[in-house]
Amino acid sequence: MLNKVLNYNLFLISTQKMRTVNKVILIGNVTRDPSIKEIEGGKKVALFTIATNRYYKTNEWENKSESEFHNCVAWGNLADRIEQFLLKWKLVYAEGRLKTRVIEKEDWTKVYKTEVVISNLIFLNKRSDFDDAWLDWSDFDTDDKF
Repeated sequence: MLNKVLNYNLFLISTQKMRTVNKVILIGNVTRDPSIKEIEGGKKVALFTIATNRYYKTNEWENKSESEFHNCVAWGNLADRIEQFLLKWKLVYAEGRLKTRVIEKEDWTKVYKTEVVISNLIFLNKRSDFDDAWLDWSDFDTDDKF
């Protein structure tokens, strides 16, 4: 009897859809000014790269670091904000998902390009790091009570 119950439970587990997660969180510096493109229907897309660093010690206790460069894509209203405010070297918090595109070249070879599709972007630089000519700071509540 126990064997039948176990087999039935295994059958239920194998036939139910398992939940998956595709989430990326990055905190890093923008490596170049974003490239903004307008596609059909006037929708904008922003392309930029975020650099992150990993620090570690070798077996000989030597400090090392390695940089990773993440290609990012943002669409619509987020692309508009990026066009207005995001510049090279700015520190950002970016949240999104991984997406791999297949690009077929003229010689019929395929190139796979993995990008982070950004859903949330927070500028982490201090207010003084931004050019005051861009923004009217009176629009922002500076008396945040956290």
